[in-house]
Amino acid sequence: MKLLRFAALLLVFFSCVPARAQMPRMPDEPESPRQTCRPVPPGTSAASLAGPNAQNPFFGGVPSGERTAEPLSLSLRGSLDRALKHNLGLLLSQQGTREARGARLKALSDLLPNATAHVTETVQQVNLAQFGFSGLPGIPPIVGPFSVFDTRAYLSQSLLDLHAIHNARAESANLDAARYSYQDARDLVVLVTAGLYLQAVTGASRVEAQRAQLQTAEALFQRAVDLKKAGVVPGIDVLRAQVEMQAQRQRLIYYENEFAKQKLALARAIGLPIAQEIILTDRVPYAPPPSMTLEQASQQALSSRADYQSALAQVRAAEADRLASKAKSLPALRFDGNYGDIGRSPGSSHGSFVAAFDLKIPIFQGGKIRGEVLEADARLQQRKDELADLRGRIELEVRTAFLDLRASGDQVQVARGALDLANQQLEQARDRFSAGVVNSIEVVQAQEAVATANENYISSLFAFNLAKASLARALGIAEKAIDQFLGGSQQ
Repeated sequence: MKLLRFAALLLVFFSCVPARAQMPRMPDEPESPRQTCRPVPPGTSAASLAGPNAQNPFFGGVPSGERTAEPLSLSLRGSLDRALKHNLGLLLSQQGTREARGARLKALSDLLPNATAHVTETVQQVNLAQFGFSGLPGIPPIVGPFSVFDTRAYLSQSLLDLHAIHNARAESANLDAARYSYQDARDLVVLVTAGLYLQAVTGASRVEAQRAQLQTAEALFQRAVDLKKAGVVPGIDVLRAQVEMQAQRQRLIYYENEFAKQKLALARAIGLPIAQEIILTDRVPYAPPPSMTLEQASQQALSSRADYQSALAQVRAAEADRLASKAKSLPALRFDGNYGDIGRSPGSSHGSFVAAFDLKIPIFQGGKIRGEVLEADARLQQRKDELADLRGRIELEVRTAFLDLRASGDQVQVARGALDLANQQLEQARDRFSAGVVNSIEVVQAQEAVATANENYISSLFAFNLAKASLARALGIAEKAIDQFLGGSQQ
């Protein structure tokens, strides 16, 4: 009997000890610990999904709209739509695309005609002595004042400049890369938002499950009190039930607080006012993953991933930049001309023009061009190496997503069966305790088994849905197919 009491005390003690488990992380984000059914485990706040990269712009947003007194109903699709408009990372990427467009226009200006117009009217008085003309017979030392009126149009056009041509092609490729990067940023925003929404939904499920656990613990405590009054059980059983009830209440407080912080993190990422109260309308239940083989997924990823297309464009830009550097050693031909009227006044002016063809032939520049070519060649090799590495990383991400999807799917099935068995065990333990066959130790153990089974099921379902979202991201189709991959999420 003493041994049983000691075991019960150990069980109550360990039910209050923090436990940590690893949560599947989103791509390009650090691993972070997952919440458990134990109260107040350290390092498992709502912001843990961001980990040390809490300043990552994709976890921030530009707030839009005013806070409303009534809670805002928020679905997964609504969250994604808001994030694609107000997420900070996406807005910064959009400005990067505009910057690349400006650089391309500047490069094209070297190939297009440049025309300007000037209108001037000046009044001058010249001292000839300053030019060495003084004491000349018949010529006064001071000339003027006199006026000069000139209106003129200037035209400059590059006729043959391979450096400017290749430079424009490089900036065009850089613009393509920026556009692909923007599309990749949209996919990443979808993944981050879906992950935060799934995390908040999981937090809501934990709160609901914990409330049920608290109700069970309260019923057990009341039953223990009644049985003690009837003289069926000793006071230690009432004490155990009360300790368990308090532990369950502590867990509920912790989960409710975590759920509130998870909603804050979601609101920040999608650009909602932080003080806006939200209600999650989607629960994202279990749904089988899309049917495809690993080979099909790998091929689709290489054709759909925007970051891979961006890397290809960067290689093309580096190639054009290398050609532009080499072209500096070649002759360049340009035209410069102007036409206008010049005279003492607009009424006494006469047309004049200048037409000039400028052929520039580099002869010796002290190794400058060779140095620029070497720099451009090094950058080109870097881009090729980065492309090869990205290709391998995409393959790794696809295979990892498949492994996570298969493992988490199996875990969901096992956890669901374990939860059913744990509930049956609790029901039988409560009946046996009410009948006076066993003391409260067996019921407390059964309650902990249900709590653990609940947490395992909730965590595995979260991991499974997050693995599906990660697979959509790995394939480069997160924005287009997130609803399909998380099937059943929309109501």
